[in-house]
Amino acid sequence: MAASLDIRLKWLILVALVGGVLYLIGPVLAPFIIAGLFAYLFNPVVEKLERRGVSRSIGVSLVFLVLTLVLVGIVLVLIPFMDKQVTRFIDQLPSWTDWARDVATPWVEQHFGISLGMFESQGVVEMLKGHWKEAGGFATTVLAKVSKSGFAIIAWALNLVIIPVAAFYLLRDWNIVVERIHALVPRSIEPVVTRLTRESDETLGGFLRGQLSVMIILGTFYGIGLWSVGISVGPLIGMIAGVISFVPYLGAIVGVGMGVIAAVAQYQDVYHVVLVLIVFVVGQLLEGYVLVPKLVGDKIGLHPVAVMFAILAGGELFGFVGVLLALPIAAVIMVLLRYAYERYTQSEMYQETEAESLIVGVDDADNPSREDVVIIVASAPAADTDSSVRP
Repeated sequence: MAASLDIRLKWLILVALVGGVLYLIGPVLAPFIIAGLFAYLFNPVVEKLERRGVSRSIGVSLVFLVLTLVLVGIVLVLIPFMDKQVTRFIDQLPSWTDWARDVATPWVEQHFGISLGMFESQGVVEMLKGHWKEAGGFATTVLAKVSKSGFAIIAWALNLVIIPVAAFYLLRDWNIVVERIHALVPRSIEPVVTRLTRESDETLGGFLRGQLSVMIILGTFYGIGLWSVGISVGPLIGMIAGVISFVPYLGAIVGVGMGVIAAVAQYQDVYHVVLVLIVFVVGQLLEGYVLVPKLVGDKIGLHPVAVMFAILAGGELFGFVGVLLALPIAAVIMVLLRYAYERYTQSEMYQETEAESLIVGVDDADNPSREDVVIIVASAPAADTDSSVRP
């Protein structure tokens, strides 16, 4: 008993020391955590290439080549396009607020008898337009924040170098790293740790890979759909709806609200409002019956509320590093809680005692009530000490 307590105390001290060191070096962990998440997400792709006869180094190089081309395309095409979308959105804000003040507010007050004190939105719109034009757009805003100090420029440059280099080596040596970590696990708890690690991998990997795919597909679908029905800021609305679609129905609700307001402010008719609703109805059917069953599945175990809480709590406690680690830690905690629940339901604290089981198993139709059985058993004469009770 004393030896067991001594071992547990040593483990607690070791965990506390490792946690303290990680907390102290937290500010420099961000690029390595990003690289680790990158390697974790794309390791299955490299393994599929390996199964087809491609060496791991060549497979990793192919993955990096494709991702580099995608990143270059995003920088050259998507960022300028979204810059124009945000500028167009800010330019259209006055018409949105005018519609809300002149049409929506009187209609609500007339039909529901509710007095809506609309705030003066023109000043807010002018402030947004002024700051956006002064900053020169999205890219200029980002660069301005980065270039406030020489140290920030150096830090960004180092991260841009460290992240791809660390991700390349982690992805290339992923199996070796996993095997060495596995070899360090004490043999007495190795089966349990292996099982919990496998379940954590299924939970986290399924959620991250599947949900990211769903977000990208939905954002693209909503953006193209709204743009095709004539909503000028449709791609921006679609991107916003896709990004927050990890919470069921939230992306669609926000997207419908923004899309309907944009359609009314731009066309002042019911026809385009119906088209916007059709786009989101089709998107919801696509998400519910095709994307989520195929890409995410129904046994992930990460509730949307748990996801939101994990991200907010991680950011509040540990900043950007906490946001990066929020989902992995949440997935591990969910697996540990399920394991603890399983152990609890199999423990003596949860299971019924033998006498309790015998009483519950009495057939009420042919025997007295439970209270009568207890009384009879309590008043019955004691059996001989050498006799045994047989079922």
